[in-house]
Amino acid sequence: MSQFGYSAERIQVGRTLYTTALAAQQQQQAEYGEQIEATAALNQARATAEATYMQHIKLSRVAFRERPGIATTLGLNGIRKQSLSGWLTQASQFYRNALESQEILAALANLGVTPEKLQAGQAEINAVELAAVSQNQERGQAQTSTQIRDRALDELNDWLSDFIAVARVALEAEPQLSEIMGILARS
Repeated sequence: MSQFGYSAERIQVGRTLYTTALAAQQQQQAEYGEQIEATAALNQARATAEATYMQHIKLSRVAFRERPGIATTLGLNGIRKQSLSGWLTQASQFYRNALESQEILAALANLGVTPEKLQAGQAEINAVELAAVSQNQERGQAQTSTQIRDRALDELNDWLSDFIAVARVALEAEPQLSEIMGILARS
C-alpha cells in the first residue's frame, strides 16, 4: 500500500480515527446507560410521590367537601395533570398552600394527615423535581455524545472509503489479499 500513498504514518491516521470512533461509541453507550438510569430513578420517585400525594388529595377532598374555596386553594377539583410539569405544579400548589394555612392543617390533622406527613409529601415532590433535572442533564449528555460519536464515525468512514478504493486498485491482482483485509471483490 505504501506505493499507493499509504505509508505507515498514513495507516496510523486510520488507526487513530478508528480508536477515536470506538471510544466515542463506548462513551455514547455509557451516557445512554446513565440516561436510562436517571429515567428509572425519575419514574420511581414520581410513583412514590404520586402514591403519597393522591392519598393526601383524597383525604383533603373529604375534609373540604363543603369548602369550595379551600378545595380551589389546594387544587382538589378536576383531574391530575399527566405531564410531569403540570403534575409537579399541582402537587407543589397543594403542599405549599396546605402547609401555609393553620385552618387546613387543623382539618387535615383530624384525618391523620399531620404537618409532618405533608412535609414528607412535599419532600417527595422535591425529589421528583431533582430527579427530573438529573434526567434532563443525562439526556443532554447522551445527545451530545451521540453527536461526537457520529462525527468520529463520519471521519473514519471518509478515511476508510478512500483507503478501500485505493486498496481495491492496489490488490486487483490478488483478490485473496483483499478478502483477508475484509474488502470483498465485486462479482
